[in-house]
Amino acid sequence: MAFATIISPSPSLHLRRNRPIPQQRIRCSSSSSSISTKFDLKTYWTTLILEINQKLDEAIQVQYPQQIYEAMRYSVLAKGAKRAPPVMCVAACELFGGNRLAAFPTACALEMVHAASLIHDDLPCMDDDPSRRGRPSNHTVFGVDMAILAGDALFPLGFRHIVSHTPSNLVPEPRLLRVVTEIARAVGSTGMAAGQFLDLEGGPNSVEFVQEKKYGEMGECSAVCGGLLAGAADDDIQRLRRYGRAVGVLYQVVDDVLEERTTQDKDEKKKKNDKSYVGVYGVEKAMEVAEDLRAKAKRELDGFEKYGEGVFPLYSFVDYAADRGFSVGDQF
Repeated sequence: MAFATIISPSPSLHLRRNRPIPQQRIRCSSSSSSISTKFDLKTYWTTLILEINQKLDEAIQVQYPQQIYEAMRYSVLAKGAKRAPPVMCVAACELFGGNRLAAFPTACALEMVHAASLIHDDLPCMDDDPSRRGRPSNHTVFGVDMAILAGDALFPLGFRHIVSHTPSNLVPEPRLLRVVTEIARAVGSTGMAAGQFLDLEGGPNSVEFVQEKKYGEMGECSAVCGGLLAGAADDDIQRLRRYGRAVGVLYQVVDDVLEERTTQDKDEKKKKNDKSYVGVYGVEKAMEVAEDLRAKAKRELDGFEKYGEGVFPLYSFVDYAADRGFSVGDQF
């Protein structure tokens, strides 16, 4: 269910049907009057990472039983995490005039939920991954039993954090209820859990469902929650939903392409059970899928031009997900 991975320099990837877009050039596709401006996504992103990391550290203080909290902090506070879900949530909230202070509790909750899903994904009975974000997986360090408990604890902690820390003067209670409902939907039996099930049990023809549920749901949920917090109209929420899902899957497809190009020896068992576009259809087809997803995400953003410069962070996420034009910074 990964949407944000370790921050590290990666090979630049440019999808073939579009020329590489310079980092500070923002242009809305398929619009009769293109919008372009300078926007420094790297600075925007790293600034938010600093704030989010601090708030996550404050939200998960070690207490009794100590080992559970240490396991929770190990995954949530992993050095180098990009924090893509919380950053997308904040950006979507600000697009509609919301205060980022209103978004931070939900942004932190999204990272907790995301970390919990990764902990469980990595378990031997699931994807059986011994490493995550450039270091040993949670169960490799703390044991399978403690990893399960850490993931179990992070899910409700995220919900509690939203309810207890969101300023009531900035976000009315009905909006908070919609946010909690949206996250519960995304991680539940019709969302990310369904994707994990088909990843384990489904055949090659389930690749689209698996990708949308395991990876698209987190992007969709992050964008939608930001809009809900700011009181966005239902039509705009639906645009955010389609946009976030496309970006979430795009991010993973490009990750898979980069991994295929840089990894020489692959686990035969994992290769056989691979439910990625690369694993089922090959790199070239995956690149076509990625280009289609980029175009789809940008089309959804065309409907937000009326909000002016607020759309630029969301717009630039699309090209970053496709091209990986910069590293956010190893110090974070």
